[in-house]
Amino acid sequence: MESLVIRPAVASDLPVLTEIYNYYIRNTQIAFDTEPMTIHDYKPWFEKYSTTGPYRMFVAELDGEVIGSAGSRQYRDHPAFIETVEFGIYLTGKARGKGVGKKLYAALFEALKGEKVHLVVAGVALPNPASVALHKSMGFSEVGVFDEYAQKNGKYISSMWFQKRVN
Repeated sequence: MESLVIRPAVASDLPVLTEIYNYYIRNTQIAFDTEPMTIHDYKPWFEKYSTTGPYRMFVAELDGEVIGSAGSRQYRDHPAFIETVEFGIYLTGKARGKGVGKKLYAALFEALKGEKVHLVVAGVALPNPASVALHKSMGFSEVGVFDEYAQKNGKYISSMWFQKRVN
């Protein structure tokens, strides 16, 4: 993947980011939304990211095509969680298993250096061995599993939670 570029997400990426996320809504238990999003629906979520501060989003681009994204977002809106961010990642089939997730996460961690972030958390809907392996390979430690705490399409979903101290 010599022509892979990791860069900050921009507004013109919104259509493809919406398309990637909708794949996960329609075909997996990984995204907890149950109905596909429109660009209009997804825009307020996207606008929470910035090129500075703790809430960042990066995209992976291969030969001019966005094939994945990873972001750090607000964990909770309580003031006590101000130094905790939650990571999330979504990849297309072209990106899975090729190290793209590691490169996206590496860019996020680099961007957060010097920011007022103490802890990164990430939840992985199960089963998802690739995402579990990604988080472990990036130095996250397993915190525990929320067992059957969500429901989608008549099935209960469990999530494994991870954390990593950064500053």
